[in-house]
Amino acid sequence: MIGIVFNPTRVERSALERALATREQPVEVQWYETTIEDAGEGVTRQALSDGCESVVAVGGDGTLRDVAAALAGTDVPLGIVPQGTGNLLARNLGITLGDIPRALGRAIDGDDSPLDIGRINLHDRGEEFIFLVMAGFGIDAQMLAETDEEAKEKAGWLAYVGALGRAMAATDVVETTVVFDADPPATEPAHTVLIGNCGTIQGGLRILPDAEPDDGLLDVVLVGGEGPEGLQWLDALKSVVWDNGIRRAVTRDDSAVDTATTRHRQAVSVRVTLPRPLPFEIDGEEVGETTDILATIQPGALIVRR
Repeated sequence: MIGIVFNPTRVERSALERALATREQPVEVQWYETTIEDAGEGVTRQALSDGCESVVAVGGDGTLRDVAAALAGTDVPLGIVPQGTGNLLARNLGITLGDIPRALGRAIDGDDSPLDIGRINLHDRGEEFIFLVMAGFGIDAQMLAETDEEAKEKAGWLAYVGALGRAMAATDVVETTVVFDADPPATEPAHTVLIGNCGTIQGGLRILPDAEPDDGLLDVVLVGGEGPEGLQWLDALKSVVWDNGIRRAVTRDDSAVDTATTRHRQAVSVRVTLPRPLPFEIDGEEVGETTDILATIQPGALIVRR
């Protein structure tokens, strides 16, 4: 039996039923609808209790993260039918966007592969989260905080364009203390720190060029440094688009390139301490402000069908 956990604000059950009706081989399905109170984790645990042999998550990255939290550490595969505005995990895993029957077919009949899970502990808030793609503070988190939710629902990722200018103006360089694994603490100026399990964001930009979802490592980029703010952003843009984008594709050189204001690192754990609370995002969703972040990796904790 297959459990289908779907977000009714993203897709109607009837659309999924029509896709299932086109299959040559029928499957037994149990339906689980997310709610405001239960965004996916609770109903997924119910699906496990009901004996579902696989669970298909239909929704955005937030729905996928909640379903994955319940499946982590089990041998029950996760299938993905992306229906959000970002769909970052699906993009990184090469899962079809905009075609429910095809995505649903892969979610049911595809091959199983392991996926690492990142874990975030916000010590100052006493909260824990998982992440599948990336988490961090800085320009990306500030963009989320500045983006109008109604515009996001209507325009999808186009809504972030209007927020970019406001986010750049609101993002400050702060003295950031970072500890990689068992290394001694290092303090340096930064306005953005991203911690990732996957490296690609909207538009196909690989901002974490060495990130692989199953290598047992976190990939971290720190952006900041001294100097005029405008030059910092130009240097960061050059790092993403040229040094770690076009250059890698043309030269087939897979090594990440650091610049005057951009530094890359891989680790099993990373702790980030900030001098004041800043907005923090997890898999494209803003989760509030924090000053103390511990991120760790759980290798192969999730089985994904794709």
